Amino acid sequence: MSTHRRSREGEGGPDDGGDRATQDPRALAVEGSAGGSDRARATGADAARDAERSAAADSTTDAARPAPSTAQAALALIHGRQHVAPKRLEAPGPDAVELETLLRAAAAAPDHGRIAPWRFVLVPPDRRALLAEAFVAALRERDPQADAAAVAAASEKAFRAPVLLLAVARLGPAEPDTPAAERLVSLGCAIQNLLLAAEAAGYGSGLTSGQAMDSPALRGLFRLAPHEQAVCFVNLGTVRARRPPRPRPEPADILSSL
Repeated sequence: MSTHRRSREGEGGPDDGGDRATQDPRALAVEGSAGGSDRARATGADAARDAERSAAADSTTDAARPAPSTAQAALALIHGRQHVAPKRLEAPGPDAVELETLLRAAAAAPDHGRIAPWRFVLVPPDRRALLAEAFVAALRERDPQADAAAVAAASEKAFRAPVLLLAVARLGPAEPDTPAAERLVSLGCAIQNLLLAAEAAGYGSGLTSGQAMDSPALRGLFRLAPHEQAVCFVNLGTVRARRPPRPRPEPADILSSL
């Protein structure tokens, strides 16, 4: 608009104003009306373009920001997930395709240095007896006098959840040398991602560990390297019965200010 006006003003020359003053006032009125109309149309066009740019910017911002319904669903998933004991998990569990989806969620965890400081080991049904033997061996190492009931209880733990994973942390030398604490945090995030993905798919989950985690029998069964640590088992399956949600800390209980 302003460029168009400067062009018209430059065409007239220094005597143009005097010529305009001698023109018929009605002609000047018509010309003024036409110019105002042109300016109004140009101003309207500029406003329309500004509105389009603003809408485009808002659209880009909205695309980067989760929709309210998506955010609410994510929070509901987080608050709705709860630990389910393996004895309350039954078939079916996640199949091979679903398990791959869960592991992709785990792989999205923060990983300082991109060193993948953890892995998961699946214990399929036909290998559960070997895990049961490792549990029993670990028990007898701790308590050579363990009675038959204790031995049976240790063995039975290997057969509970339909899908069973061992979470393993890699804490040895790496490049870059990310501190062990950060690597464990990364594994924790990976496990949480997996648990939430399982919850979203309709499965229950629970974490279990115990004194057998560091036993030679279990380390040997899973062929753990010296720099690897068995952290916990991830149990997945269909929930037979849920307990009432446990109380959780309030923000004021877990936050302080420096």
